[in-house]
Amino acid sequence: MIAELEKKTVSMKDAGRVKEIIMSMQRGGEKKLQVISDFDMTLTRFGHNGKRCPTCHNIVDNSQLVSADCKKKLKDLCNTYYPIEIDHTRSIDEKYPLMVEWWTKAHDLLCQQNIRKDMIAPIVKDSGAMLREGYEVFFNGLHQSNIPLFIFSAGIGDILEEIIRQAGVFHDNVNVVSNYMDFDEKGMLIGFKGELIHTYNKNNSVLRDKEYFKQLDNRTNIIVLGDTLGDLTMADGVTNVENILKIGFLNDKVEEQRQMFLDAYDIVLEKDETLDAVNGILKNIGAKN
Repeated sequence: MIAELEKKTVSMKDAGRVKEIIMSMQRGGEKKLQVISDFDMTLTRFGHNGKRCPTCHNIVDNSQLVSADCKKKLKDLCNTYYPIEIDHTRSIDEKYPLMVEWWTKAHDLLCQQNIRKDMIAPIVKDSGAMLREGYEVFFNGLHQSNIPLFIFSAGIGDILEEIIRQAGVFHDNVNVVSNYMDFDEKGMLIGFKGELIHTYNKNNSVLRDKEYFKQLDNRTNIIVLGDTLGDLTMADGVTNVENILKIGFLNDKVEEQRQMFLDAYDIVLEKDETLDAVNGILKNIGAKN
């Protein structure tokens, strides 16, 4: 039905159910559709030419804005907490406070680095951050079809927006909820705004604009894009759901995590650095791309 779903990187536990969901979404068309997506390693690449691509936090952590001592401390934090984040033997309840610890410690370290707001654009430009192949079709197609794109990210909102802006695809249908930097009147980083968003609290509890999904009451068909099991709750704020299609990017520890992803996501994309499958589905539903 959709050629892009025939790729070797695409796996489904129940292809028949996926087909039914897509056909139902097709009947609803673009006017009933919305997309909810994670950002780091979902809309951005996990790797390129055998090298890991940076996340929003990596872009700041690895930049000239951060001292050598701070870089070491941030790397130590990553080495401690990242294995916990992706450890399939631990429950989300067990991981939750540890993720809060990680993000809080990392943000506190960054706030000691005299980071200026006007430094954000240059470090993004030099970072090597890459949106997945097919991003122009994805972002421009959603915009042309007036399909809302809600990006729910545990990364750094200022960096995230700059990546999309520099790629030339930051359109007015994009709404972002993330960890935004708080700058003083001199443009110096002094903290982060609002409630902390980490991998395992991306749900209705941290949505600051609770009215967003209420405005989209007629958008009852939802495509969710994520790369962790924590991303599965991103649509919890939607008030009226008819169909939901969950697409998971399985980037790391593939053998260990495959079955969990297949149990949790309708479609699993293994080590696929493109948005081909997503774009194929959107085109089938009626998006202009």
